[in-house]
Amino acid sequence: MNWNKMLLFIMIISSTVVSISSSNWMGMWMGMEINMITFIPLMSKKKNKKSSQAMMIYFLTQSMGSLLLLFSILMNFIMYGPLMMSLLSTLLMVSLSLKLGMAPFHFWFPEMMSNLYWIESLIMMTWQKIIPLFMLNNILNNVMFMMIAMSAIMGAVGGLYTSSMRKIMAYSSINHMSWILMMMINQTQWIIYLMIYTINTTMLCYFFHKNNIYFINQMPNKTVSLSNKFIYSTLLLSMGGMPPFLGFLPKWMAINTMLNNKMYLMMMILIFMSLITLFYYMRIIFPMMLNFNIMNKWSYYENNKLMMMMFVNFLLPVASIVNFY
Repeated sequence: MNWNKMLLFIMIISSTVVSISSSNWMGMWMGMEINMITFIPLMSKKKNKKSSQAMMIYFLTQSMGSLLLLFSILMNFIMYGPLMMSLLSTLLMVSLSLKLGMAPFHFWFPEMMSNLYWIESLIMMTWQKIIPLFMLNNILNNVMFMMIAMSAIMGAVGGLYTSSMRKIMAYSSINHMSWILMMMINQTQWIIYLMIYTINTTMLCYFFHKNNIYFINQMPNKTVSLSNKFIYSTLLLSMGGMPPFLGFLPKWMAINTMLNNKMYLMMMILIFMSLITLFYYMRIIFPMMLNFNIMNKWSYYENNKLMMMMFVNFLLPVASIVNFY
């Protein structure tokens, strides 16, 4: 057991708890800084150029976001008036969207993800977004809806022009962030969306890490049996939000929220952009399913973890009953 990594993981979890439980902006900012500093050493698995580049990109962008955040927090104690409060809340939102990698401040995120391994990418796409999202939950501004639309469009269009699986997952994360921010209209439902997104992303990253997949053209060669192909296809379709898989449930909840609040234009934008993300997931699935293999039968010696993934992915009816009861 690597005790250094265990200590870093404990620090990441404790810093997140400190930020979530804090009652003021300075306490949240301190927890977020501890979280950033403890995540940077986890990136340096091997001493190579890519890890160093990823660490520098992450450090510089997060430092810039932290400076803007601290400036807006300190100016909030000095400036008064509705116009100044609106400007400071907008600046606060810009700093947090920079930390989240949301559009139009998203360019660093796919570039950094392309230099990481899958475990660090998983942490970056899920756990590292908890603190900024909790802070954004306290701010509701008209600028947020512009960022939601831009993130949905950029997350959908950006994944069409790359063959790197890490960049595709990064653009998919940007698209999912727009759905999560839209769920913040109902204060607590975005947590359910984030939990289901984390489950789906964890299962996919486990598959990519296990098979050492980093590009689309590796998928047909790495998946040998038909059961493997079926499980991985359902995981990708679940990430795209295709019913009847588990990933459709949070989008169903978000659509219901937008209908109740009569946000028809925003709903159409998010649905159309989600269809584009589903298209580049289908682009991964087709070569994998149509590729001929000698071993094309269902194999019963599959890993139990993969069978558990398929079971979790078909929990939509049960989860929907619990949610809408």
